[in-house]
Amino acid sequence: MKKYSLILLAFILAHSTVLPQVADRSRPPEPGPPPRIQLGTHEFFTLENGLRVIVVENHSLPRVSFRITLDIDPVPEGEKAGYTSVAGELLRAGTARHSKEELDENIDFIGASLSTSATGISASCLSRHTETLLSLMSEILLHPVFPEDELEKTRKQLLSALQSTRDDPGTMAENVAKVLRYGPDNPYGELMTEETVSRITRNDLVQYYQTYFRPNAAYLIVVGDIDSENAHKLAEKYFGSWEPGEVPEHKHEFPPAPGTNRVAFVDKAGAVQSVIQVTYPVKLSPGHPDAIPAAVANSILGGGVFSGRLMQNLRETHAYTYGARSTLNTDKLMGYFSASTSVRNSVTDSALVEILKEMERMRTEPVDDGHLQLVKNVMSGSFARSLEDPQTVARFALNTRLYNLPENYYSTYLEKLEAVTPEQVQEMSRKYILPHNAYLVVAGNRGEVAGKLEKLAGNGMVEFYDAFGKPAEASGELPEGLTAWDVIDRYVEAVGGAERLDQIKNLTIHMSAEVQGMTIEAVSYQKAPNLYAMSMSMNGAPLMKQVFDGKRGAVVAMQQVQELQGDALAQMKAQAVMNPELRYHELGYTAELTGMEKVNGKETYTVKITNPLGLETIDYFSVETGYRLRRVTIVGENSQVNDYGNYREVNGVVYPFEMTTSLGQQTLVMKVQEVDNRSEIDQGVFAID
Repeated sequence: MKKYSLILLAFILAHSTVLPQVADRSRPPEPGPPPRIQLGTHEFFTLENGLRVIVVENHSLPRVSFRITLDIDPVPEGEKAGYTSVAGELLRAGTARHSKEELDENIDFIGASLSTSATGISASCLSRHTETLLSLMSEILLHPVFPEDELEKTRKQLLSALQSTRDDPGTMAENVAKVLRYGPDNPYGELMTEETVSRITRNDLVQYYQTYFRPNAAYLIVVGDIDSENAHKLAEKYFGSWEPGEVPEHKHEFPPAPGTNRVAFVDKAGAVQSVIQVTYPVKLSPGHPDAIPAAVANSILGGGVFSGRLMQNLRETHAYTYGARSTLNTDKLMGYFSASTSVRNSVTDSALVEILKEMERMRTEPVDDGHLQLVKNVMSGSFARSLEDPQTVARFALNTRLYNLPENYYSTYLEKLEAVTPEQVQEMSRKYILPHNAYLVVAGNRGEVAGKLEKLAGNGMVEFYDAFGKPAEASGELPEGLTAWDVIDRYVEAVGGAERLDQIKNLTIHMSAEVQGMTIEAVSYQKAPNLYAMSMSMNGAPLMKQVFDGKRGAVVAMQQVQELQGDALAQMKAQAVMNPELRYHELGYTAELTGMEKVNGKETYTVKITNPLGLETIDYFSVETGYRLRRVTIVGENSQVNDYGNYREVNGVVYPFEMTTSLGQQTLVMKVQEVDNRSEIDQGVFAID
């Protein structure tokens, strides 16, 4: 039988090539009709208390998920911005029956996951634990207590996180972009700050929960190994007692795009790169007839990433960046457009010019058919892949109701996508891509970048903002005749004077910091002229030690000694010099007075100091006191920022008793416990074993 099958196969192959079709390879084949989407089914019903329930059955795995989501307007938070997020986080921090620890233990015991937010609760588990999970979920939803001690823990964590984000250029740029797009009093533009977090009370959390967590303003989405009838019974059992109530509505005026391009700059001390956002508000809701062709236009510009024009221009043609993209965000109330990238200081203005040029090109040059088809193919493929997830069916069902979409909106999505023409793309670009009515937001090095951006502003001005979108006060003008050496000499006098500093031959400083509940302790030792040691421990256990004995340098970690060589040894030797400011000239340092800037609201003189090895630091000296308030050290493409404060006198010499170190998004606050500038340090401290 096998033999005859092979003969038959050979016959078919032979005769199929007798009269071959001649293909026209000069043009791509015409695309076939878009496939009809067969979406999975779902059930929808409403409980007596108004809770709307969507059920998507999927029995491929013995798992089930539940999600309560609120359908409410954005809530104005005012001077307590962030309290709704805190309320959402603390929803699962304890109930009338169980503490947070007990809830966590019960959830972990069944291998489930459960998270809460300002707009709901999500949970999932193996289907055999469904009722156990729903019992916990119902308890958290209906009987939260918002413990005061958990609020204080969360407040402490938020304040620490905010300290880190104020030095992250990406977050700084995003903060300013939000405030400018929507305004500081719009819920979309309100920002959590240290001040707003400090004002949040437990009563704020309770009021938010009691006002907005109502079943008649919520959906329950059930997905997984469960049938609709059982889902209905369980919804009634665990959420039927949830009491409905009147939920306030909030109306907000849509903010207009700027009449002309405005340049907004937020200073990141010592930054070697600029984070760029070109942005403005957009009125485009999900399901609007423009939504799909506008998404295609954005994908051509920069939503498709590597195929996008922004990426091709900024990365491939000009090598300004590793990545550039654009986003056209649809929203029921207020959407936005943003084109973003990160580039070197020296090409920040050029990168902005190219971004605006590509935005303008979308409006003036029709896209070619081949590129358009490529983008549509990518988008249709992404859509098709999303259908493999049963959560997608639930999401589509929810969106259809949230945004009042036609019932066939998603089943006909591919047809609408395939129908997009080059003319529509250009029309959408002219409507939603606005290269002359945008906020050009840049977070970066003010001294090196800001002055080059004036030509891009419609009013010829660069506007300055702080890390949270508040207008920054303009710095003063440098006094005529003032030099970098004048500023350094004034610093020396402010901290005790050259004569007294020169008398200090031994200096021991004890410091500590709290990091995620652990205590880091550090002790630094200096002995004139150039002996240095520093040891660090965590919760009493040694972490590492640095030593320079006047000739040799080493790092000791994990009981291993690594001797330093070359540049690393030379840098440690320079670091070991006590009070180097007294000897900058003889040691070969150079200093340049670069301007005036504000540090934490205080006016400073900025001085760029370069050591004999070429390492650059920027020191910020207080105009008022002469003290050094900040030092920025440039390390390759990164910069480390040290802020100094709480200066105190010890035996006639003034030292900072608090130092905040920021590197990227990591921030460490070191507090000094003791400064000893009299006791003799044993020579053995500097020994390299």
